[in-house]
Amino acid sequence: MVQKIKNIEKAAERIKKAVQNKERIILYGDSDLDGISSVVILEEAIKNLGGRIDCAFFPDRENDGYGINLKALDILKNKAPALLITLDLGIGNLKEIDTANKIGFEVVVIDHHEPLNRVPNASIIVDPKQKDDSYPFKGLADVGVAFNLCMEILSDKVSQNLKNSFLELAALGTIADMVPQVEQNQEIIEQGLRSLKNTFRPALRAFLDILGDGKVFEESLPKIISALNSAESINFENESYFLLTCSDKKKCKEIVQKLLDQNKYKQIQVKNIIQEVERRISQNSDEAVIFEGDPSWKLTLAGSVASTICNKYDKPTFIFKKMNGESCGSVRNPKGTNSVEAMKSCDSFLMTYGGHALASGFRVKNEHLDEFKDCLNKFFKK
Repeated sequence: MVQKIKNIEKAAERIKKAVQNKERIILYGDSDLDGISSVVILEEAIKNLGGRIDCAFFPDRENDGYGINLKALDILKNKAPALLITLDLGIGNLKEIDTANKIGFEVVVIDHHEPLNRVPNASIIVDPKQKDDSYPFKGLADVGVAFNLCMEILSDKVSQNLKNSFLELAALGTIADMVPQVEQNQEIIEQGLRSLKNTFRPALRAFLDILGDGKVFEESLPKIISALNSAESINFENESYFLLTCSDKKKCKEIVQKLLDQNKYKQIQVKNIIQEVERRISQNSDEAVIFEGDPSWKLTLAGSVASTICNKYDKPTFIFKKMNGESCGSVRNPKGTNSVEAMKSCDSFLMTYGGHALASGFRVKNEHLDEFKDCLNKFFKK
């Protein structure tokens, strides 16, 4: 018998029932490419069953933090009762899911991040990292979990073209999320990239027409991922989601060009922030962690900055935007260390946090920044 992720059959049945009964379905995804591609393929699987989604929601990390937030629930509350499906977030949203339940939502969590001290009171949780999940491969990106769910939902009704279309997005989301490229992830990437060269999806076709494929495919790929990953969410709407679900070829070309141009400018900003971080850390090189923030830094750039700094200095790197009263940031860690475990040991200073061992995020009140930093230094010095 093929082993399946815990609760994946239950989640598939619940979604099919919602489609059958014409229930309202809301998809709530993270604003990075892993979250966006998860939402797109699940929406398309639901449409292939003859269903529709009411809306897709993406939080703006800078204003709304990571995960489900109370502002979003307040906007969505008039849509209750509904099936609220979270993708690439939710496992750490204990309070928020309790609130969603009270409003009248039934919550299904599709996530791949590490659970914190306990799991939320969701109706169904699909996350291979749950303690009692015996699924052998724990390294899936969320889009890998969502792909498995879509295959479960559609089973023998999935055509090869549709499966390939899912695999293309699953490959991009998996590479973007920097999970280990082994086992099922490697299969998803190989099959998805093979199909990508002949993609039917107008958005991806537009990227390949502008950047070129064939021999330069290797050079085009990082640009496609970087551009899709850099789109921002405004009022819970995300431009990359709009692009990936758009069928108008001309419109797709315009948005792709805009995202590529935006991304060039962002790369310059990232470079400037990296130089500033390096200038600062040259003065305190004896610390176990790199912990830097600034009011002028954009939160959407923090992950890219943290990745580069972490790779260069081989230290846990916490990069944050300092806002009024609180700060929000991204974390990147060297192999063999675990940022989520580190933050668990410091959670008395944190508002929210979560992610996976090597890449995560946090939100902290500014009055606790120094204590949080000291706590991290103690944890990693051990």
